[in-house]
Amino acid sequence: MRCPYCGRVEDRVVDSRTADDGHVIRRRRECRSCGRRFTTYERREEVPMLVVKKDGTREPFSREKIIKGIMTACEKRPVSHGDIVGLVTKIERDLGATYEGEIPSRAIGERVMAALKELDEVAYIRFASVYRSFRDVGEFMDELHKLMGAEEEAGDAASPASPKAGKSKDA
Repeated sequence: MRCPYCGRVEDRVVDSRTADDGHVIRRRRECRSCGRRFTTYERREEVPMLVVKKDGTREPFSREKIIKGIMTACEKRPVSHGDIVGLVTKIERDLGATYEGEIPSRAIGERVMAALKELDEVAYIRFASVYRSFRDVGEFMDELHKLMGAEEEAGDAASPASPKAGKSKDA
C-alpha cells in the first residue's frame, strides 16, 4: 500500500479489525520509510446491480428507492425507521446472494411484499395495492380476503385443541 505522506510502498500492518458488520476490514498501517501511520479499508468488490423492469429496460439498483416505497406504505403506522432500514438491508443482502448483476423488478417487489406482510399488514396492503396495480375494488378485496384467510389459518393452528365433550375440570 502506498503511503499517503511520502509515497513509498514499504509499510507494515499494525492492527486489523472488522467493521460494518464484518463486510469491511479496517487496517492501521505504519510506513517503514517515514514512520507515519494511516488507515486503509478493505472490502469485497461489488458488482453494480441493475434492475430489469417489466418492459425490459434496466436501471441501477437503488436502495433509497426501496426505502422510500416502504416508508410511504408505512406512513402513520407504528413502524420505526430502524425497522425499515433493517428490512431493506435484509432484502438487499438476499438479492445480492440470489442474483448476480441483474435483478428482475418482480423479485424485489415480491420480497418487499413478503417482508411487509410479516412486519405490518396495513403497510403490506398499501404496498400491494400500488405494486399489483389493482384494477378495481374486487381485486383489492380478493387480496384482503387472502390475507384474512391466512391469518385465520394461523390462528387456528396456534390455538390448543378443544377439550373432549363431557369432561370438566371438576370430574
